[in-house]
Amino acid sequence: MYEYFKGKLVVKAPTHVVLDVSGIGYYLHISLTTYSQIKDQEECKLYASFQVREDSQTLYGFATEAERHLFHHLISVSGIGPNTGRMMLSSITPEEIQQAIVSGQVNVIQKIKGIGPKTAQRVILELQDKLKKQGPDALIPLPISKPSSSEEALTALVMLGFPKAQAEKVLQAISTTEPDLTVEQMIKAALKKL
Repeated sequence: MYEYFKGKLVVKAPTHVVLDVSGIGYYLHISLTTYSQIKDQEECKLYASFQVREDSQTLYGFATEAERHLFHHLISVSGIGPNTGRMMLSSITPEEIQQAIVSGQVNVIQKIKGIGPKTAQRVILELQDKLKKQGPDALIPLPISKPSSSEEALTALVMLGFPKAQAEKVLQAISTTEPDLTVEQMIKAALKKL
């Protein structure tokens, strides 16, 4: 529902902030990890997680998308609610949590306040495969790579109805003979050959 909030930090505490966004104050629960990243800022952008329970509607804020992503993984485990997930992210860094889950270190997870041995094992059992599939850099935001001219041209040609394999061959031939063409020039050249 909410992606992020960007505004002025009116109240800043280790457990929560009040963020003034265009005259509306949003109360967001935060982890110590997020607090350590925003404590010196007057304005910030927090990625939001809106949690609805029978008796409450609560906003959680995170300094990075990666921390929010891990939070959602944690609260997907049976027995771990949003407050426990926040406690986990406050006790050790998201990177340490991910490393402990991937390598199956029950004792590291178990050291977190409110997490017993059975819950620690459940966290590892349910999240280990998911986090392994995402790879070791899942919590490090990847730079958004811009597609190359030939990739953009290929997408455009496929959308125009040309078979992908045929369009790829033609574009490959064009890019080897004339590597400095713009996307539009590549598409025009390819249309002449298709």
